[in-house]
Amino acid sequence: MLIEIDYRDKRPLYEQISGKIEELILCGVISADEALPSVRSLAMDLSINPNTIQKAYDALEQRGLCYSVTGRGRFAASADEVLPAKKREILDELDAVVDKAAKIGMTSAELIDRVSKKMTT
Repeated sequence: MLIEIDYRDKRPLYEQISGKIEELILCGVISADEALPSVRSLAMDLSINPNTIQKAYDALEQRGLCYSVTGRGRFAASADEVLPAKKREILDELDAVVDKAAKIGMTSAELIDRVSKKMTT
């Protein structure tokens, strides 16, 4: 699996792992209903404690990005099912940033310019 841990990152390891798996699911690298690596195998691949992987998988399941099948493992949810909620979450975060920017006097032109540049890079 395409997961690299950045030990300089201040986020907990389980958040880094769940974030990367979320990205892989939403981008279609991990397809719907595809089995995720077992807790033990991913823990061995990343040389970290299996409890950390378990916590990452639990976080993904809570966010609806994967589901468990007893005795078979965890499987990726369909990106089509998850994308609308993720888009809503991102737009809510954007609303909060826009509110902060307005409070310090930034113009809509400045924000639009920044978003346009970021979307094209």
